[in-house]
Amino acid sequence: MTTVTWTLDSSDGGQLAVRTDVTGRAAKMGHRLTIAVTSWTATVEWSGDAPTAITLVAEVSSLDVVHAEGGLTPWLGPEKIVAKANALKSFDADRYPSIRFRSEEITAGDSGFRLAGTLEIHGVSRKITVDVNVTDLGDRWHIVSESIVRQSDYKITPYSQMFGAMKVVDEVTVTFDAEYRKP
Repeated sequence: MTTVTWTLDSSDGGQLAVRTDVTGRAAKMGHRLTIAVTSWTATVEWSGDAPTAITLVAEVSSLDVVHAEGGLTPWLGPEKIVAKANALKSFDADRYPSIRFRSEEITAGDSGFRLAGTLEIHGVSRKITVDVNVTDLGDRWHIVSESIVRQSDYKITPYSQMFGAMKVVDEVTVTFDAEYRKP
């Protein structure tokens, strides 16, 4: 059986992003953010029709706030810079520059695959299961996934201000959307 390796990254037009929400008595003041990870690489090893191993590495320093909604004030350039700085501080990006996922078991499903593996964030490794949907578009595959990650599980304290009256919700949504052109 021939083994084939796919490599996908942000230069292929794929997107890896984190969506946040806010809570607390002053939640109306906070913006709900979409933070793109602009530098990441996913490697997929195939044997026949099935993936046998998947690895994803994301560079924390590449976080970029790409969208904000809500809040009492308009979303301007300075807020974007402050939000990115707060995210990098929360992740302790200098000390933990990468986020890594490595599959340990891959199960085929009706619309894609279920990946069971280890996610390492902020120096903490935890088991996680990720469902990945794959759609055959003829000349390429469209690959999407959406998972919930609890920051506190990885010893990350969600950002807060005003003594906790406005804070980022502990659970964030991680989305992945990419296409891979068939050989």
